[in-house]
Amino acid sequence: MENTVKRNLPLENVARRIGYNLKDARIYKGMTQREVAGVMRMTQQQYSRFENGVFELNYEQILFLCKLFEITPNELFDV
Repeated sequence: MENTVKRNLPLENVARRIGYNLKDARIYKGMTQREVAGVMRMTQQQYSRFENGVFELNYEQILFLCKLFEITPNELFDV
């Protein structure tokens, strides 16, 4: 995921920052929102709320998506 664009968002926008990183990782892996949502057993609309920073991920979802996208939690959180 070295070619991703760094977005310098304030810390209070953590959910949006994570959402941008999720989107970058998903696109890098060549997956659609619908495909990721299917693997997570949710609708595309539900998954899209994670990428848009509307809903926050729980610990299990964070670990699952990191494994799916082959990234570390540090990459996801941009730290």
